[in-house]
Amino acid sequence: MARIQGAALGGGAGLATAADIAIASERARFGFTEVRLGIAPATISPFVLRKIHPGRALALFLTGERFGAREALEYGLVQQVVAEVDLDTAVEATIDALLAGSPVGQATIKWLVDQVRGRDLADARQFTTRAIANLRAGDEGKDGLSAFLEKRKPC
Repeated sequence: MARIQGAALGGGAGLATAADIAIASERARFGFTEVRLGIAPATISPFVLRKIHPGRALALFLTGERFGAREALEYGLVQQVVAEVDLDTAVEATIDALLAGSPVGQATIKWLVDQVRGRDLADARQFTTRAIANLRAGDEGKDGLSAFLEKRKPC
């Protein structure tokens, strides 16, 4: 998870992009500014291209343009933009939501997204069926489904 308050330029923007969830203050600024130093955002480019459309990423990489938090939200770089005074509250709420989730379920979700991204439905089916079968057979899945049916919180 990334919390972006100020300038996230070059590698800082890359770190924000590599995060599963990024929350930015509305005053945050971003930019893939490596080109202005005579280098390229090579290390971070795979993470950027997972979130930002290749055409948009190319333009940002080539120009080194800086952009605001609202644009970062529009591009898919961050998932939420809040007033600076609300940043810690938003981050804490997201952390609480993450902590309420199943660690095995979350790890499987991350794996599943990587596996099905860009595949057609027929191709993705092998990964989706394996994921749900493994989760339902596991301890966390069994307890979670039982808790749902028994109207209680999972252990």
